[in-house]
Amino acid sequence: MIYVTQLVYLKPGQEKDFDEFEAIAIPIIARYNGKLLFRLRPEPSSFIESSIQNPYEVHLVEFASKEDFERFKTDDERKKYTHLKDQSVAKSVLIEGVRL
Repeated sequence: MIYVTQLVYLKPGQEKDFDEFEAIAIPIIARYNGKLLFRLRPEPSSFIESSIQNPYEVHLVEFASKEDFERFKTDDERKKYTHLKDQSVAKSVLIEGVRL
């Protein structure tokens, strides 16, 4: 198993386009032996301490293998809508890990 955590930082006012992309991309995860474990939008008050900008959303996704994750990223249907992600996301941080 591989776990992918993504910190997502949006461009101001781009929530609608981001949500539209996520509505398409999230169901595709299952096609590649993946599972969205959680997706959250942390409130500013939920940060006890932070030395980085607080993200708009945090995702934790599990894939059966790194290859499945790579196939998900290059899915043809998902790629048709990456323009929505590109125009709405200022930056994202991807953290890959394994269960210890």
